[in-house]
Amino acid sequence: MGYEFTGTDLDFLRSEAGAGALAAVDDLELNARTSVRDTASVRTRFPDHASALIETVTVRRKARVKLFESDRWLVTDDAVQQATPTLVARRRAERLAGRRVHDVTCSIGSELAVLVGSAELAVGSDLDPIRLRMAAHNVPAATLLRADALTPTTRGTVVVADPGRRAGGRRRHDPAALQPPLPDLFDAYRGRDLVVKCAPGLDFDAIDWPGEIEVVSLDGGVREACLWSEGLSEKGIGRRAAVLRSDGSALDITDAESDDIPVRPPGRYIVDPDGAVVRAGLVRHYGARFGLWQLDPRIAYLTGDTVPAGVRGFRILEQSKFSEKVLRQQLNRMECGSVEILVRGVDVDPAILRPKLKLRGTVAFSVVITRIDRSAVSFVCAPGAIDQSV
Repeated sequence: MGYEFTGTDLDFLRSEAGAGALAAVDDLELNARTSVRDTASVRTRFPDHASALIETVTVRRKARVKLFESDRWLVTDDAVQQATPTLVARRRAERLAGRRVHDVTCSIGSELAVLVGSAELAVGSDLDPIRLRMAAHNVPAATLLRADALTPTTRGTVVVADPGRRAGGRRRHDPAALQPPLPDLFDAYRGRDLVVKCAPGLDFDAIDWPGEIEVVSLDGGVREACLWSEGLSEKGIGRRAAVLRSDGSALDITDAESDDIPVRPPGRYIVDPDGAVVRAGLVRHYGARFGLWQLDPRIAYLTGDTVPAGVRGFRILEQSKFSEKVLRQQLNRMECGSVEILVRGVDVDPAILRPKLKLRGTVAFSVVITRIDRSAVSFVCAPGAIDQSV
């Protein structure tokens, strides 16, 4: 649990004196080596606000990797953990450009900060008065009000919601255990254009969603699932994978595309599709887009003789029926000293397997262990690399 801010804390942090104090604290390292000394220094200089200052500076530093301009924001640790990364929020804002949008769980304003630049109107609401005051500081151009997310307070708006997914520091995946619960949220805005951000681990089949389910990744990490109501979805699309990169590139795969790919013996490469593609159930569609095929119809690895541009591929060097003994002999013969192990469809723990291989060499390899026709198979591959030539 992070520090619990008070209204008095916010009054100080938003003042000229508070801005100066934050700058002074930000000059400190505040790391594991200097924490005791730095904390004592802050308590001596700012005895009435030391905890609020240290928490703000510490959380701002954490937020830099996901929230642009967070160095001037008022933040809480819980809010930043759940906040949408700016690049992902921009993706959503692009789909809502020109609309009137109401973020009914606006928290500290991470979503609003992007919406105000593209929406005709950006309204934010929250029940937490502290977070609402933070949002007012962080996104002064937004219209803000205090309201329960389950009480409609605007008309003619697209409703955006990001239900709370943490309790006691642990994630919740049950739709009815979110705050507010998904079933209640659906009931409150039935017939309205609705966008709901969810954890990617949510059981999509359990919610019976009639619109589009979009799974979004950023730089290889799956960030969220987003539910788009039918009025905001493209006709014929029920699932979408959005693969985003920090360099601005993006790839969309949908279930409206062909999924007609064969199951054939391995080509030159094994391709492990992005997690958003796998989580959205669009592996076959992805393979069809790029001329790849499957090793086994039940396994998400793909194979082919080329690798999609910018995608990490594993060039196959040797293939064998999987056994620890055979794999150990192969790798030692190849003078392997370090190995990346990828597993899918087989009950093998890489952390347990790696020391059993007793590697003594100097060369690095990748090993892919999977199942083909119900038999465990291993592929010794050149280290996974992005092929820039295709």
